[in-house]
Amino acid sequence: MTPTVSATAISGDVGSGETSAVDVVDAALQRVATLDLNAFLSVRTEAAQTEAAEVDRRVAEGESLALAGVPIAVKDNIALKDGPTTCGSRLLEPYVSPYDATVVTRLKAAGAVVVGKTNLDEFAMGSSTENSAYGPTCNPHDRDRVAGGSSGGSAAAVAAGAVPVALGSSTGGSVRQPAAFCGVVGIKPTYGRVSRYGLVAFGSSFDQIGTLATSVEDAAQLLEVVAGSDPSDATTRPEPVGELAAGIDDWEPRGARIGWPKEYFAAGLDSKIRRACETALERLAAGGAEIVEVSLPHSDYGIAAYYIVAIAEASSNLARYDGVRYGFRAPADDLQSMYFRTRAAFGAEVKRRIMLGTYVLSAGYYEAFYSKGTAVRARIRSDFDAAWEQVDALLAPTTPTPAFRIGAKIEDPLEMYLNDIYTVSANLAGVPAISIPYGAIDGLPIGVQLMGPPLSERRLFEVARFLERDVGSGSSP
Repeated sequence: MTPTVSATAISGDVGSGETSAVDVVDAALQRVATLDLNAFLSVRTEAAQTEAAEVDRRVAEGESLALAGVPIAVKDNIALKDGPTTCGSRLLEPYVSPYDATVVTRLKAAGAVVVGKTNLDEFAMGSSTENSAYGPTCNPHDRDRVAGGSSGGSAAAVAAGAVPVALGSSTGGSVRQPAAFCGVVGIKPTYGRVSRYGLVAFGSSFDQIGTLATSVEDAAQLLEVVAGSDPSDATTRPEPVGELAAGIDDWEPRGARIGWPKEYFAAGLDSKIRRACETALERLAAGGAEIVEVSLPHSDYGIAAYYIVAIAEASSNLARYDGVRYGFRAPADDLQSMYFRTRAAFGAEVKRRIMLGTYVLSAGYYEAFYSKGTAVRARIRSDFDAAWEQVDALLAPTTPTPAFRIGAKIEDPLEMYLNDIYTVSANLAGVPAISIPYGAIDGLPIGVQLMGPPLSERRLFEVARFLERDVGSGSSP
């Protein structure tokens, strides 16, 4: 894997005139062209070069840009004007977006240059990127293994050094899980912290755009740029974002209360991942933090609640893909046949979730399933609220195992769903959570996860940076 210059260093060099955005973006495009992981679904060669030249012009005129010349990859369920937004599906293969998502607008305003759109599980439904209609993304650390999902393309692109930063989306763990599998930093912010305008909907009350990067500082800087209230998305939070990256090196653990949720350390967790989490807690304790055991008693119901409520929302959101309004339309002699043939282009996992979601919303089953799922979700949120009365943040594993082999779980949906066992609860509760690389098992990266109260992204970045420095100093989890 090729080491990548950090986004922070790139923006500083381009902003000072030491290098040009055109040269930086051309180098990134060359790396993307030689990348053989199936991480990108489309590459914006000409558009990226034109936008890089515009960044150089703005810099020459004295404009200060937070991400000047930084090449970035964007998950292909985030709208980018005049280019494809396929969502990894044949249904949207011919679709060209007429507008930019809010996050893309903010990236461009800050001087970042989108070099391409990345692979994902179809409509973000999956944990391995194997559900993409365009084939799986390979893990840069072992091409026989998955990159995670559904933001596997973005995570692999960053891990392989093609770009220093990328955007992904998270409905049940789709930023943190691939970040852990690929050995990069990935954060899912507080629900409403980042606008969903232009993010193709899967589960609207869960979906959240997040950032992936090779360092905590870069992940923080990128989130700082794209976060904030947006009149185009009524669910965005009104609170100011503030500085997320500056000064995070200054934080020390003394006086902090870090919780370890006992339910996350039960059977099924790889012993070496458990040991990595314990080591992280020990390092925080050595720095003066108080380590507190906490209970999230409804965690065991998280997967079940998630796969009821999220698929119900998915069945509603994906009803629009009928061949009439968006994308692919199958030829047919009558309307009903056109519906059937068009929707037959959905992949197996998407069909499964649409059918199950429709079932749990149907008459006679709504109360038995959907209502109970939302009730459990409320209990999980209450569990977290109670935890924040005791601690400032929680530390837990991101995944139960390192990356598994391509094909190992694709035929067993339940086993695949259990990959999200440690990530779905943060999405159910709407709280921020970050995964950072913290060691390896047989050469495969593993991640440690930090979760915090709503709007506590700054604190999570501080704790994550402390642990990142600890690993960088040569300490081995």
